[in-house]
Amino acid sequence: MDEQRELTVEMLERELQREREKTQRGRRWRRALLIIVALVLIAAAVGLTTVPLLRISGDSMAETLQDGDVVLGLRLPHLENGDVISFRYDDGVLVKRLIAQGGDWVELDPDGYVFVNGTRLQEPYVAVLSRGSGDVAFPLTVPDGTCFVLGDNRAVSVDSRSSTLGCIEEGAVLGRLLWRVWPLDRFGLIR
Repeated sequence: MDEQRELTVEMLERELQREREKTQRGRRWRRALLIIVALVLIAAAVGLTTVPLLRISGDSMAETLQDGDVVLGLRLPHLENGDVISFRYDDGVLVKRLIAQGGDWVELDPDGYVFVNGTRLQEPYVAVLSRGSGDVAFPLTVPDGTCFVLGDNRAVSVDSRSSTLGCIEEGAVLGRLLWRVWPLDRFGLIR
């Protein structure tokens, strides 16, 4: 009888152990599923707030950004004059510096100095001042719901000085570029 009792206790202990393992497997699966769902939600939140990685093509933003640089930005609810922004244009994405917003008036003098609302901008990011070429008449009042953008390399940039591009609709703005992530020797904030 003791043998049978020991056998029964042993069987019960094995069955109990199997049930514990089954419960632990279920907990692990639920925990893994919870982690996966959390990661997907985090990725979605990041995707909604970041501008995709962009590769700079061309010289219109030199010296700030060079041809081949890879940059990352954020969608921000409010942009400041002076921010480097990306925006949709035709079937592509362009990068320029935000100079003025709806209601501001912009003047560009013959030497290439830019004035917004009568105040001359301090532009340390512009290596060589240039009025550039363009067919827009100055002074210009930036229409509401748009923004006036210029490239930092004013001599070659096609920007809001040209009616080809003109003022950019606020809805076309993707976000502010914040970080250069490539090349690594130039990794850092974009100013």
